[in-house]
Amino acid sequence: MDDLFGNMNSRKASYSEKDIDAARKLQKKNGGTLMENLELVAPGKGRKAYSPDSAKIEFQGIEQSLGALMAQNNARAASLDETIRNLSANIESDFGVKSDQMQIGQIGAAAQKAEDIEVPVDNAKALESFAGLSDVLLEKIHGQDDFIKKLIIAFKRPFVSERDGNDALNSIYITGPSCTGKHYALQTIVDELGKRGVLKGDGIYTMDLSLYPSAGEEKLFLQDIYAALKSSAKVIVFENYEACHVSTLTKISDLVTTGECRLSERYIMQGEKLVSVTNALAGDTVGSFEARGKYLVFVSSRPLDKLAGVMGAPFVNALGDVCATRELDEGSLKKISEEQETQMTEKASKQLGFEVKPDKSFREYVLSQSSKSRALKGILDAYADTIKALAELKLERDDLPGGNEIKLSAKGDKALIISGKETIEMRTLLPDSYNGELDAVKQEMDSIVGLTKIKEYIFSLEEYYEIQKRRREEGLKAGEVNKHMIFTGNPGTGKTTIARIVSRYLKAIGVLSGGQLVEVSRGDLVGRYAGHTAPLVNQVVKSALGGVLFIDEAYSLYRGEDDSFGLEAIDALVKCIEDNRDDLIVILAGYSMEMEEFLQANSGLKSRFPNIIDFPDYTGDELVEISKLTAKSKGYVINEDVLPVLKEFFEKVQATNAREAGNGRLVRNKVEEAILNQSRRLVAEPDADMSELTMMDFVLEQS
Repeated sequence: MDDLFGNMNSRKASYSEKDIDAARKLQKKNGGTLMENLELVAPGKGRKAYSPDSAKIEFQGIEQSLGALMAQNNARAASLDETIRNLSANIESDFGVKSDQMQIGQIGAAAQKAEDIEVPVDNAKALESFAGLSDVLLEKIHGQDDFIKKLIIAFKRPFVSERDGNDALNSIYITGPSCTGKHYALQTIVDELGKRGVLKGDGIYTMDLSLYPSAGEEKLFLQDIYAALKSSAKVIVFENYEACHVSTLTKISDLVTTGECRLSERYIMQGEKLVSVTNALAGDTVGSFEARGKYLVFVSSRPLDKLAGVMGAPFVNALGDVCATRELDEGSLKKISEEQETQMTEKASKQLGFEVKPDKSFREYVLSQSSKSRALKGILDAYADTIKALAELKLERDDLPGGNEIKLSAKGDKALIISGKETIEMRTLLPDSYNGELDAVKQEMDSIVGLTKIKEYIFSLEEYYEIQKRRREEGLKAGEVNKHMIFTGNPGTGKTTIARIVSRYLKAIGVLSGGQLVEVSRGDLVGRYAGHTAPLVNQVVKSALGGVLFIDEAYSLYRGEDDSFGLEAIDALVKCIEDNRDDLIVILAGYSMEMEEFLQANSGLKSRFPNIIDFPDYTGDELVEISKLTAKSKGYVINEDVLPVLKEFFEKVQATNAREAGNGRLVRNKVEEAILNQSRRLVAEPDADMSELTMMDFVLEQS
């Protein structure tokens, strides 16, 4: 720029550098041309010097100076571009864009991070680092020899196989039964390869795909996958693929099959976030993500054919390795238990000052807590509870008979802590399971008039799940009952009330994680335009996860074969039910006949709702009891003389018009009407009992 300043200073009416600097600052603030702002800074100083000819000559000089500057910058950019290209092929994975598409701004950013770019690993040297890895892993991971062998091969594969362009180092599917050490083995091998210098960075970056259940979370996913691919972690783990929306799965599939995920929009970095842009002139844009330099690992307990059903055959064919754990045998569980015992005793000594000595019966007790379905979890939980109990003992007791020497023993299904001659049952030192909510729910259910068979069915669920829990603990195969229900019956028969109690009840016994009731109708599930319905259904289901989704008058979702939006809602609902069957209960409610027709709308509906519970109309006696409870809840009591007449009235209505005017709604209307009439009566009878509803207050005539 000195050349430019010199050219301007050579004018007949010379501006100083101070004038030019001041004019530039003013130009940035107010706009306009440089000459206009110079006139404001130094008025009249350049007027005489600027004839048309002199201006032409002057700007020719400026143009030449600018041309020289641009040529200089181009040369510098070319040199810098060449430098960056020679730094490392890994630059593409660090910035998520192809190096041949990088602009000057991106090259500058690359130069700033040049010192952070990892030098490519020498394949032969890397392969040498795998020597002895199997022995190290097998010392820490028991009963999974074949799995460990395949996992090592999966991490070794990129050092012996050729890859195209942006391909990931490898794409791996890790599967097998729950609680068999899948995550522990993966973390162990990544840590060990990090120590050996094969994998540099932060180890594992985990993405929970259940966070993207609908198309509405697409931009959130793009932010997260961009962060994962830009992170220094060499291993990206994907969990819960079965709960992810198809649009997101498509992008993940592209990363695996082609190594690249092309975006439908252009994005720029704004701080640490991606922001979509529509400006055609925007620079430094991101149009795709690349998997280069990363291991993409999918972890699930579902078998390979289930993965293929969701992701498709091309995805499965693109996987480099499939590694499967197996059920842990007794020998493996025993070794794991011995290692956990050692860790427990060391922790008790270091943190609590206890010298702990488990006996044979305690070791057998710990192993009994494990079964084929719980495996590692049973053992880990047993030793975790032991540490908690010992910590609580340390807090509560300063005068233990045995001092710091503690013996761990067991009798039957009870773990014991022995100090000197004192024996303490371990469970007494652990927090009691909270049963207050369960007792409250049972009390509320008992207070409901009638519905005896329905109560029996609901309460039978507690017994069923308790038996299944005991079967798992004893190593037997545990069944799973389909929990979705259909409530049929006339309005006012208690369907919504029971649904609310069911949600709290199943939460209290540990079947559901949340226990909330989400009550919806057609308007909450069916969209107003194409593509709107499925996201609505997914959003509603997401809010109900862990609880009960209650759809009243469910048959309103289906209004015939021409109701494409309604059919889309039903299809989306069926898919959501299947994807979230472990932590969601759906209850459909409505009239019996209409509900039967509704179940024919989708072939998958009827099989998913085997529990059809019919709510009968209340009898006259039951409605009288409900009337007394309703009045009591509002601070009133019904005179005994009214009750026989009230019963007769209820029976007539139930026999003739229960569907439209009977049951609980009839009771509520009549009690509220009586309260209103009583207030009028009390004006004329100021000394009357204000809490009593008499015959004069009830209008018992059928309309």
